[in-house]
Amino acid sequence: LNGTMRMTRYMLKLMKQRGKGGAIVNNASVLGWRAQKEQSHYAAAKAGVMAFTRCAALEAAEFGVRINAVAPSLAVHAMLRKSAPEALLKELEGREAYRRGAEVWEVANVMMFLASDYASYMTGEVLSCSSQQA
Repeated sequence: LNGTMRMTRYMLKLMKQRGKGGAIVNNASVLGWRAQKEQSHYAAAKAGVMAFTRCAALEAAEFGVRINAVAPSLAVHAMLRKSAPEALLKELEGREAYRRGAEVWEVANVMMFLASDYASYMTGEVLSCSSQQA
């Protein structure tokens, strides 16, 4: 959470100085909404990112800056594959409606939408990027 706050505040400062508005997209997780065993610290941090995003969005609106967040469920990337046991990944993938984790590019597409003019009226929102858990 601390890194997200520092980066958001830093970028907001630059965007204010520039005076042309902009968009910031934070990275949260569906665990900010859902409970999962042995994930309390991570879930609490991601819930904090969600609350921070909503509050910072209100502060940034007067400068034309939108702040939103994306909340993936299981996003499979190289670091996760190296750090998580294969059995755990299979279990987590089995909980997803599509029976797989999101590819990195699938999450990036949602982030690109939030950063684009297609989301020009959205601020303080957290978009889930997941297949509903079974």
